[in-house]
Amino acid sequence: MMRAVKDAGYTPMVEKVTIPISGISCASCVATIEEALRRSPGVVSATVNFATNAATVEFASLGATVADLRRTIRDAGYEPLEAAEGSALADHEKTAREQEIRTLKRKLAAGIVLSVPTVLGSMHHWFPWVPEILQDFWVLWALTTPVQFWVGAQFYRGAWAALRHRTSDMNTLIAVGTSAAYFYSLAMTIAPSFFRTRGIAPAVHYETAAVIITLILLGRLLEAIAKGRTSEAIKRLMGMQSKTARVVRDGEERDVPLDEVRIGDRVVVRPGEKIPVDGVVRDGVSAVDESMLTGESLPVEKRPGDGVIGATLNKTGTFRFEATKIGKDTVLAQIIRLVEEAQGSKAPIQRLADRVAGVFVPTVIGIAVLTFLVWLAVGPSPAFLFAMLNFVAVLIIACPCALGLATPTAIMVGTGKGAELGILIRSGASLETAHKLTTVVFDKTGTLTKGEPEVTDILADEPRDESRELRAESREELLRVAASLERGSEHPLGEAIVTRAKEQGLTLSEVTEFEAVPGLGVRGRVDGRTVLLGNARFLAESGFDVHPLAPAAEELAAQGKTPMFVAVDGRAAGLIAVADTLKERSVEAVRALHRLGLELVMITGDNRLTAAAIAKQVGIDRVLAEVLPEQKAGEIRRLQAEGKIVAMVGDGINDAPALAQADVGIAIGTGTDVAMEASDITLIRGDLTSVVTAIELSKRTMRTIRQNLFWAFLYNVLGIPIAAGVLYPFTGLLLNPMIGSAAMALSSVSVVSNSLRLRRFRPRST
Repeated sequence: MMRAVKDAGYTPMVEKVTIPISGISCASCVATIEEALRRSPGVVSATVNFATNAATVEFASLGATVADLRRTIRDAGYEPLEAAEGSALADHEKTAREQEIRTLKRKLAAGIVLSVPTVLGSMHHWFPWVPEILQDFWVLWALTTPVQFWVGAQFYRGAWAALRHRTSDMNTLIAVGTSAAYFYSLAMTIAPSFFRTRGIAPAVHYETAAVIITLILLGRLLEAIAKGRTSEAIKRLMGMQSKTARVVRDGEERDVPLDEVRIGDRVVVRPGEKIPVDGVVRDGVSAVDESMLTGESLPVEKRPGDGVIGATLNKTGTFRFEATKIGKDTVLAQIIRLVEEAQGSKAPIQRLADRVAGVFVPTVIGIAVLTFLVWLAVGPSPAFLFAMLNFVAVLIIACPCALGLATPTAIMVGTGKGAELGILIRSGASLETAHKLTTVVFDKTGTLTKGEPEVTDILADEPRDESRELRAESREELLRVAASLERGSEHPLGEAIVTRAKEQGLTLSEVTEFEAVPGLGVRGRVDGRTVLLGNARFLAESGFDVHPLAPAAEELAAQGKTPMFVAVDGRAAGLIAVADTLKERSVEAVRALHRLGLELVMITGDNRLTAAAIAKQVGIDRVLAEVLPEQKAGEIRRLQAEGKIVAMVGDGINDAPALAQADVGIAIGTGTDVAMEASDITLIRGDLTSVVTAIELSKRTMRTIRQNLFWAFLYNVLGIPIAAGVLYPFTGLLLNPMIGSAAMALSSVSVVSNSLRLRRFRPRST
């Protein structure tokens, strides 16, 4: 269908949806659901996160619907959960997790109560004080049966669903393994004489089935609790939201629920209250604590015209603001959405585990059957008993859960920790790539520097015989004309010129025929005169002789100032120099990045002398100067062609093409929609040390993932052969299936616990 739509000349609109799912028990379940979704018509991509129990699907709206996706999940043997419109995934994850924990606690309690007397009765030779009634096979059967078929019912349901869809998962291994022990014991209970006449002493292993199920449920409970802790960052972000807002309607202040606030409402905020939504201050002055979103410890002064962010805390005065963004459009809501998407994404390193998980369960079943046959053929007497117990041990100790949890839990905790530090990481792939960076490219203005330049020098090119008084008047006129031309500009250098003119009380004129040439300068008519303002290249290409001003321009540039040439009525009239100071911690951040072994590059439209002076101040290795905005992406490509893995650090708007071209785009000092969409990592704080923190966090997270995968693979590589009995010929030791079940449960918990250590991450750069 998608091909037909494309042939008709239409471009299908791709939508993204996240669907919570119940019934996911292991990495094999993830592989089954992903394969089913990817085969569905209209689906562009599908990933299932074992840590959040949710599927994130991109699909063409003309080729599929959400209902189709839900049906596909259901047909695969799992149950998609309904999600209320506009609610966060963390709500569903939390609700489902709490319900799962309650159920597991109830069943675990029953399992323990029934398993303890079963163990005592089955091992009465260890416990001579056990009453004879507990040694009776039928009593042991009565105690074990509820554990097998009620406490362990979820394993049978999962195994049956997998069987119906011609697949297998962790439930299959548990159901087959415990059933083998249970039904072998039941046969011994019903017909002990049948086995006795064949030389097999009647013995039951009800405790094996009961304890395995109980221990696995204990592991599932600990795993569910630990997995819930990995999403605490999302819960904290959601907890920042105010529940109500005080709005002015019909001349009266009234408290309304947050979802009743409308764009344009006037909202009143008193000292100590949270700001409910995003907006612009209209009346009043205050200081606002924005640390929960930006990490900045000092309150920010807010006056009429300043923007405020929902969920931040008003500290001092009362003010009124106009609501400009509500609901899912607020900065906090977008941050929550971004973190959710990142936590639901997969890193490339997960691919190996996914491939293994896809064939894991069938392989384990094959190994278990082979183990049974070998022991039955060559094992000591009673061979059938040895074969059965080792068969069960292989099935039970195998655990794809640890493999499935190794990557997503670390990504969840890592991205959540990043959000706490004001670092929004777009995906697991971005997080993984950041640890491999070799080169970091910085935009200059607003990134390395404050982006608030000031006029430092005004030089008018006047005839040599005129007096200094006349020259001073000429400098004022030069400034006035230049400021008039730049009065409507939003460029930081133009704003600096206008600000200086206003400070000197100059009267600015109207501009006609205004034209801005990106990366070069501006031109227009002021008081009937043609005026140009820009760099040397701009004036030279426009036919002006700039050589007389070149020595002065070079001297200014060598001082780290940006010289701008002014031409009036056909001649180069003078220079206006503007300087932008470095951000407070730029030098510290550059030093820290050098310690990480990274090459640092500065890219700017400034001339080479100015750029070199700034680079020397901050300690940058390499300078790319006189680069137009549209050329920045090309410079990134050239660096990549040199074999470098490149991060671009910019403001997220003007540098969008370069951010998109870089291996990792980092937008700094902004929380705007454009920045989040254009970059792989968005830094809410303007502090450059956040770049260092983002890279350090990436390295720490990837180290944790590698640890998780190593131990998960090692556990299975060593555990399965031991369970099969490879040590028996040399040591006489066999793995008790109950010990195998405990080890299986602990393997998953250990992986999640290792990931949770990332919550203690502290950046060395701060």
